[in-house]
Amino acid sequence: MTVNEKTAQADETEAAADREVLVEVKNLKKYFPVKGGILKRTVGNVKAVDDVSFKIYKGETLGIVGESGSGKSTLGRMMMRLIDSTEGSITFKGQEITNVRQGKVRPLRKDMQMIFQDPYASLNPRMSIGEIIEEPMVVQDLHDKEERQRIAGDLLETVGLSREARDKYPHEFSGGQRQRIGIARALSTRPQFIIGDEPVSALDVSIQSQVINLMEDLQDDFDLTYMFIAHDLSVVKHISDRVAVMYLGRLAEIAPIDSLYKEPLHPYTQALISAVPSTDVTKKKERVVLEGDLPSPSNPPSGCPFHTRCPEAHERCRAERPELTDMGNDHYVACHLYTDPETGEVIRD
Repeated sequence: MTVNEKTAQADETEAAADREVLVEVKNLKKYFPVKGGILKRTVGNVKAVDDVSFKIYKGETLGIVGESGSGKSTLGRMMMRLIDSTEGSITFKGQEITNVRQGKVRPLRKDMQMIFQDPYASLNPRMSIGEIIEEPMVVQDLHDKEERQRIAGDLLETVGLSREARDKYPHEFSGGQRQRIGIARALSTRPQFIIGDEPVSALDVSIQSQVINLMEDLQDDFDLTYMFIAHDLSVVKHISDRVAVMYLGRLAEIAPIDSLYKEPLHPYTQALISAVPSTDVTKKKERVVLEGDLPSPSNPPSGCPFHTRCPEAHERCRAERPELTDMGNDHYVACHLYTDPETGEVIRD
């Protein structure tokens, strides 16, 4: 490593230390029991999330990517306390919220909101748009009725709809418009942290870009911190500051977006990035095709969970589970290719 590279790495480390941590997840697990037999005893567990740790800094967007079944949505729902975790801890603004009783979770949700994947199922068809947006304020006992109506109208205009839309019902809107309504509802309590659970995956490509641009504008206007869940790396590239790659309930890699795209370290990340379409026809791109299917989370492979599909796998991968290793510049990877098997020290090119 050159002197300039060492200086740059030191600057990155110092900058990271100065950032305010808004959310911290430590060793988080979620196991769903599998029942069997006449007595319906627990015969196994689906390891949806298996020992995940990371931080989200105030004002940033952390993208979470991975194939279907990798545990992304389960992770988001645990962080919102929609489902309880099996082990681990979740800290929000310095407060441990993992085991907070449901009665005390409600006040926290003023500052933590979620945008759901399905814009059709996430809106109550029996409620008007105004009632949908006002409901979180009613639950949190915020403002009087007149003020709630005014805020709902303002938020509709903020997300690109008219104030008159508050008297209509969800079936009168398109998918993209419904997702805008979902965003307005999430903003109604003026939260600090929003989890987007694949908020654009059900939308047409042209509408996806509009919604992503809207979310970026709102992040600046409302001083928001996002966790943006998606299965498409080309989507998270445009909105994320850092990206965490999940595979079979575990983190494979986490890095700043530029670092991840320029130099992906984990073989799984390399395969995902190789599948992202390129508009540059002059640039030849070698596609990494993964063989086999995603293993069952109820019976995950021993050692590295990716070794059954990894072209670089060796004996150590089958026997020993890799831990996230700091490669410098806020770039972490869980892969035996980057650690010495004898000393455990990081191997650098």
